[in-house]
Amino acid sequence: MLILGLDIGTTTISAVVTEQGQVLDSLTLPNGSFLPNRAPCEKVQDPQDIRATALRAVETLFDRWPDIQRIGLTGQMHGIVYLNAAGEPVSPLYTWQDGRGDQPCENGGTYAGRLSELTGYAVSTGYGMVTHFYNLQNGLVPETAVVFCTIHDYIAMVLTGNTTPVTDVSDAASLGLFRVEAGEFDLSALRRAEIDPAMLPRIAAAPLVGRYADRADVYAAIGDNQASFLGACGGQTDRMLINMGTGGQFSVYTRDPLSCPGLETRPFPGGGHLLVGASLCGGRAYALLETFFRMTARAMGAEPESCYDGMAALLAQGKPEDLPVLTPLFQGTRQDPTLRGSITGLSTENLTPRHLTWAMLEGMAEELYQMYALYLRAGGKPVKLLGSGNGLRRNPWLQQCFSEKFGLPLQLSDCREEAATGAAAYAAMQ
Repeated sequence: MLILGLDIGTTTISAVVTEQGQVLDSLTLPNGSFLPNRAPCEKVQDPQDIRATALRAVETLFDRWPDIQRIGLTGQMHGIVYLNAAGEPVSPLYTWQDGRGDQPCENGGTYAGRLSELTGYAVSTGYGMVTHFYNLQNGLVPETAVVFCTIHDYIAMVLTGNTTPVTDVSDAASLGLFRVEAGEFDLSALRRAEIDPAMLPRIAAAPLVGRYADRADVYAAIGDNQASFLGACGGQTDRMLINMGTGGQFSVYTRDPLSCPGLETRPFPGGGHLLVGASLCGGRAYALLETFFRMTARAMGAEPESCYDGMAALLAQGKPEDLPVLTPLFQGTRQDPTLRGSITGLSTENLTPRHLTWAMLEGMAEELYQMYALYLRAGGKPVKLLGSGNGLRRNPWLQQCFSEKFGLPLQLSDCREEAATGAAAYAAMQ
């Protein structure tokens, strides 16, 4: 059976065609839908532009593989778009990167903090409920809006010709104020925040949500974290996944709920849960260091196009013993966005580009290792360590740091389009 997996990412829209778990074809298109920011905290995209690109990807692969029978979807979690009664967007897509939840509110603190106080749920800026709460408080919800949903829930709705979105529990939980153990939004918490439950997408009663042009069954979109785990791990759950792309993520599967303060518990398709920790800077930390080196070179009169080759040459000399401690919290954390990075332990001997480059990699690995330590303290058991994401694939020295930090051999996933492949795998499970 041929299955199409579609991933609505922040910067790209990717699709794969699989058969019995093997990727036969793939297509990646740029997602150039970002709109001009009306405020520094805003990160929004054009949902109609995303729709056009997604449909082009689907139609292209159907032209190549007309016997596709199923479609699975995933995409950037947490963000929301408002729809009217006809199912048309009446707002931009407020992405997971949108920072309005960290803006100060009238009662002191931030909007994300205020929503957490009102509801008892730890929510962060970028989460759909936080974005909606901010918009409610500031009169920014469109008058014609009747519901909001994730962008991939919207694309699934478009593919099936429906006008009302439905959402999988893995996506619903990413919005916030969701009772994971019950598989439903917390109505009591919504009332305390004065959020109308009628604005929320309906939880899908079954995985199958409709058909695309009477050609293929369409399944409810799942969160990209869960999809990436499915795709990277090849359906195996005795793994923990380190993903290092623009951001960084630690994910580990548990059959039963595991109380682990500091990590988020997310529903997993087919049963069980993922414990998840997010590094906001992730692989971008290494890119920031490259930018710093390049700016320094230009200030000294040189004009390098890139410093990545030079950094690789420094790393190839081996890891020095007297590294400074670099904490790459340049964008804070989900729990505390006000935190910032630091460098300590500098001496007259280790203030060198080589030491700083190795210290950056060590800091990137340490941030995700601390999430693993939280999992172990909560009673979790060590499992195999799997890596994915271009930030990790392209940097053997970062792979070395992760393996040493975790005390485990690191295996890179064979899957390159993890999220799209995981979406296809979910459709195949039904």
